Amino acid sequence: MLHLRIVAPACRSGDLVELLTTDPAVSTVTMVRGAAVDPPGDVVEADVSREGADAVIDRLRDWGIQHEGSIHVTTIPTWISSRGFQADERTPGAGADAVVWSQVTQQAYDDSEFNWIFATFMCLATVLTTIAIVLDSTILLIGAMVLGPEFGAVAALGVALVRKRWTLLRRAITALIGGFTVAIVFCIVCALIARTLGWVVVDDVTGPRPGTHFIYTPDKWSFLVAVIAGAAGVLSLTSARLGGLSGVFISVTTIPAAGNIALGIVFGVREAIVGSTAQLLLNLVGMALAGAATLAVQRQVWVRVAAYRVRLLGRIRHD
Repeated sequence: MLHLRIVAPACRSGDLVELLTTDPAVSTVTMVRGAAVDPPGDVVEADVSREGADAVIDRLRDWGIQHEGSIHVTTIPTWISSRGFQADERTPGAGADAVVWSQVTQQAYDDSEFNWIFATFMCLATVLTTIAIVLDSTILLIGAMVLGPEFGAVAALGVALVRKRWTLLRRAITALIGGFTVAIVFCIVCALIARTLGWVVVDDVTGPRPGTHFIYTPDKWSFLVAVIAGAAGVLSLTSARLGGLSGVFISVTTIPAAGNIALGIVFGVREAIVGSTAQLLLNLVGMALAGAATLAVQRQVWVRVAAYRVRLLGRIRHD
């Protein structure tokens, strides 16, 4: 169940209330006249089933409410309502499967912003992975993979391609290129200091590493894992089920590859540089393509659900 809070001019509130009260996906509607000060207007609030929310939000956007006021969308963690249950029951689709595109797009913009926090997490995750490589520690490597924030930007690539948001596409590409560049440079500096102090030697990079050798040896399985992880990650982000994200972070070899590139540059190990670069690009491309394909399939499915919903709504209003 989602909660909508709409600020609109007083001249539009009557139409809004009629739209919401006649929609079978909406269970509760309230309005406070004159509650909005700047811009002046009324505040209309409604509870709507998740599977019907996207169609309602699209109608509001078509009316230009976002230009005259605002539309807030929040998730209700717990709700107790017979009317809400009935709204869920009569709305086609399942709430956990529903895609609320406004939320997905907003999340993509937020996760793909190249800022100080994003760069810092990239640097910390990549430094941690270089330590894991030197110690050949799988546990440290997993920690570094979970710490990395890059999947949000990768998912944003898929959203941008499917939704044709080219500004978002540029934003996501900038975040990925900038984030990995800053992280690799930072790790190069750290590795140079460690080499000077004698903490890391070339044998640590070229010697046997049974626990982390996969970082610089990409193959067909690397791409397959990236595709599965990309699809699972996008499904987690677009649905009401977020439990799959941790598995995605642990599965993909992006942050570890960046750390190994830095070590390879410092110690002049060409094999590590070439192999890790290929691994990094393979994972990023695989996840982006899988994410875009998953979103495209979801969009087609929900286009059909929305069409059925329109017919259902027409029958209800006719009756």
